[in-house]
Amino acid sequence: MTDETALAELGRLRASIDNLDAALVHLLAERFKCTQRVGELKAVSEMPPADPAREEYQIKRLRGLAESSGLDPQFAEKILGLIIEQVIRNHNSIREQ
Repeated sequence: MTDETALAELGRLRASIDNLDAALVHLLAERFKCTQRVGELKAVSEMPPADPAREEYQIKRLRGLAESSGLDPQFAEKILGLIIEQVIRNHNSIREQ
C-alpha cells in the first residue's frame, strides 16, 4: 500500500469515526432528555432517584447486546455505569429543586 493510498483510507476512516462520534453525542443527548423527564416524575411522585433493580436489568441487557455485537461487555458496562451515575446525580438535583 502506498503512502498516498494509506492516507486516503485513513481520511475515510477518520471521517466515519467523526460521524459516529457525532451520532453518539446526539443519542446521549436524547437519552438524557428522557431521563430528565424520568427524574421529574420520580421527584413529583416521591420515588427514589436510583432504581437498583432497573440498573441491574440494564447492565445485564447491555452486556448481552455488547457480546452479540462483538464489543467487550466489561467496556459496555463501564460506559453504562458512567451514564447511570450522571442520571442519578441529575435525579438528585431535580429532587432538591
